[in-house]
Amino acid sequence: MEDVSTTVSTPNDLGESTPLRRRPAQRRSARRVERMLDACAELMDEVGYDVLSTTRIAERAGVAIGSVYQFFPDKRAIARALTQRHVEMFVTRVGRRFITEEYRGWWDAVDAVIDEYVAMHRSVPGFRSLHFGDVVDLHMLDAVSDNNTVIAGRLRGLLLEEFGLADSDELDLALLVAVEAGDAVLKLAFRRDPQGAPEIVEEAKELVRGYLSRRLRRR
Repeated sequence: MEDVSTTVSTPNDLGESTPLRRRPAQRRSARRVERMLDACAELMDEVGYDVLSTTRIAERAGVAIGSVYQFFPDKRAIARALTQRHVEMFVTRVGRRFITEEYRGWWDAVDAVIDEYVAMHRSVPGFRSLHFGDVVDLHMLDAVSDNNTVIAGRLRGLLLEEFGLADSDELDLALLVAVEAGDAVLKLAFRRDPQGAPEIVEEAKELVRGYLSRRLRRR
């Protein structure tokens, strides 16, 4: 059975779209879905998205192909679920650092955001191949907003909560531009060095800090 392009979405507990056909009701089913996502991550790093298939994922996860289609309609849905897992991991890791580390202000928190992106790129299976979904589809996370807009929105929530920035359209625009610019420079860092060229990672930090400082401190 070949993968098809149709993706079925149902609401999750937060009211957001999820690529699952149905949510696993039992712990055993949830573990099976996690094994599928783990298998997808490993195969993304090994063979890439174009060669990826539901059959390969089922074999690597040690489940029947019917189990895959029980929860996902196609390989894109599995990659999308893996992308959502990456986003939640990223936001959780950044949020934990915001709570446990001392910053003079949000501008010092920029380093933590970039450091976590770099650390995930180096150590989290599937992340260096998939990132936040842009490798497959610029709208992997949301049908309306592109992937970086979704990430900017999640970071905006953290900054508003932890640093008390004023909510505004100006903040939204500034964070979106910062995410786009930082993302582009960090990709350059990993093209130069599989572990991320340190000098270019530092340039990404300088670029984002400088831009946000100019845009937001003037307020």
